[in-house]
Amino acid sequence: MERTILQQLPGTLLPWYGANKRDLPWRQDRDPYHIWLSEIMLQQTRVEAVKGYYARFLSALPNVEALASCDDDALHKLWEGLGYYSRVRNLKKAARVIMTDYAGHFPTQHPDILALPGIGEYTAGAICSIAFDQPRAAVDGNVLRVISRILDDATPIDQTAFKTAVRVALEDIYPAQAGDFTQALMELGATVCGPNRQPDCDNCPCQAFCLGYRNGTAKQLPVKSPKKQRKTEDMTVFVLSCDGKYAIEKRPNTGLLADLWQFPNLPGHLEPQEALAAAEQWGLRPRTLHRQVLCKHIFTHIQWQMLGYYLEVAEPTGDFVWMTTDEINATAALPTAFRQFWEEIFHV
Repeated sequence: MERTILQQLPGTLLPWYGANKRDLPWRQDRDPYHIWLSEIMLQQTRVEAVKGYYARFLSALPNVEALASCDDDALHKLWEGLGYYSRVRNLKKAARVIMTDYAGHFPTQHPDILALPGIGEYTAGAICSIAFDQPRAAVDGNVLRVISRILDDATPIDQTAFKTAVRVALEDIYPAQAGDFTQALMELGATVCGPNRQPDCDNCPCQAFCLGYRNGTAKQLPVKSPKKQRKTEDMTVFVLSCDGKYAIEKRPNTGLLADLWQFPNLPGHLEPQEALAAAEQWGLRPRTLHRQVLCKHIFTHIQWQMLGYYLEVAEPTGDFVWMTTDEINATAALPTAFRQFWEEIFHV
C-alpha cells in the first residue's frame, strides 16, 4: 500500500481529531474495561443507541469482577434490545478468564487480549491502542472505507486479505499518540467519511492527499462483495395469556438467540384452527383468540416471517413459565424478534 500517502495521516488527523471529536461517554477515560465494553456494544449498533446501554451496564456492573459474577438472566436483561447476544455472553466468559488468569486485572499485552473470548483483531487493536497507547490498529468498516477512498482502492473491503493489509500498513505508520490516532481514524470514518451517504470531501482534513477525491471516485467507494441470498423461515408465535400472566420459555442454550426467553412458537404459518389445535396439544384450554399480527425480524443470514396469535387460555398450564407484565419487564430478556409482539400488547 502507498506508504507515502498513509504516513501523512497522523500529522493530519491528530490535530483534526483534537478539534472535532465527539463528546462520547467512553472517551472520558482510558480504562480498558470501559473501552472493551464500548467497542463490543458498538459492533453492529449505532452510537446513539449505545449511550444509554453503556451507562446502565456500567451502573449495574462497574468492573470486571461484577461482570464475571453476574447472573445470566440479569446480564441478558441489561443487553435486551442490543441484539447479537453472543457478544454479551462472550463478555462474561472473558471476564471470568480475566478473574482466574489475571487476578482481575485486564491484560496489557496484545496476544493475551486477543486470546480472550469474543475479542478479535479489531477489538484487541482498539483496547491496546486506546487504553495502553500501543501501535495496534483497530480496522473496522469505518477505517476500511477511509483507506479505500484515500488510496482509491476498489478491492472489496470485506476480503480478509484486504483487512489484514490495511492493518499492517497502518501499524507501520502509527504515532506515539496511538490511542488518539485510532480514535481519529474511527471518527473520520463515522462522520466526514461516513457510511450510507456521500463523503463530505469539502470538510475532510485528508482532501489534499486523498486519491479518491483527486480521481473523482470517492463516491463510488468502498466496494463490497455481492451479498448472499438471505434465507427466509416462517414461524407461528403464540402470545398466551391467563389472568394477567403470559407464557414464556427459554430457548436452547446453543444456537441462535441461545438461552434467551421467547414466546412459544412453531415452524410454519398455522391457520387459526391449526393454532388452536396446537395450543390444546400443549395441554391448554383456549378461550379467546384476540387477534393475529404479522411481524418480521432480520438476522445476518436469516429472515424470520412471524405470524403471531394473541390467545387467552383458561389456566396457566403447559410446560411454560407464566409471568406477569412487571415480572417480564423486570427479569426476562426478550430478544427483539419476540419483543415486538410484547410491545404490540401495549400499543393497541
